[in-house]
Amino acid sequence: MSDPDHLPPSRQELLRWAESLAAIARTGLGFTEVLYEQERFEEVLKVAADIRVRAESGGAAPDVGELMDGWLASVGDGVPGYVTPKSTVAAVVGNDDGELLLVQRAESGLWLYPTGWADVGYSPAEVVIKEVHEETGIHCEVVRPIAILDGFRLGFTGIPLYSLVFHCRMTGGELKAHPLECRDVGFFAEGSLPDDTILPDEWADEAFRAIRGEHVDVRFDAPRDPPWREDESA
Repeated sequence: MSDPDHLPPSRQELLRWAESLAAIARTGLGFTEVLYEQERFEEVLKVAADIRVRAESGGAAPDVGELMDGWLASVGDGVPGYVTPKSTVAAVVGNDDGELLLVQRAESGLWLYPTGWADVGYSPAEVVIKEVHEETGIHCEVVRPIAILDGFRLGFTGIPLYSLVFHCRMTGGELKAHPLECRDVGFFAEGSLPDDTILPDEWADEAFRAIRGEHVDVRFDAPRDPPWREDESA
């Protein structure tokens, strides 16, 4: 068996390391007023950009200078400059027939439950209700959270992102796809999800158990030791 301590880093590990270093450097730049520290943090940011470019090599690799410019432009002042993962909310919505609400994303053509960015001024549960109605035309009520996930760690996203997933129940409305965000919307029975559904093996069983009223523990990413390594079981 290969020793994990001597295996080369995976692309996903390199991306996480780059984003973590970039976040530390940008946060430091947001708080420090010492020129020496500013120079050191900018150097760390340059190293992070190099790592990110190396991880993306072979495809449409980003340019180091472009990455640096974007990261530096995002530096805030003090607490507003503290870099944290972005947040999304998602909804596992069931109807009276035990079917699951899915949307076909406009940009990719792939199917997934409704999800969207967390909006300022709304609680996570309020954003869920708003997103479901805007994307699908369906009114729903929130039952309970069923997952708190690190999308970057799971490889679902290319940026640091936390996703809060709620089980919801349809209360009314009519199916109507958002003209800009969705190609199509629909309710689907268990075992009959569209072929282009995103990673259903990761979440579909849990979603339908929640819709049936079975107990579902809140799923979350278990701590790693050390946290910078990929899960050995993955």
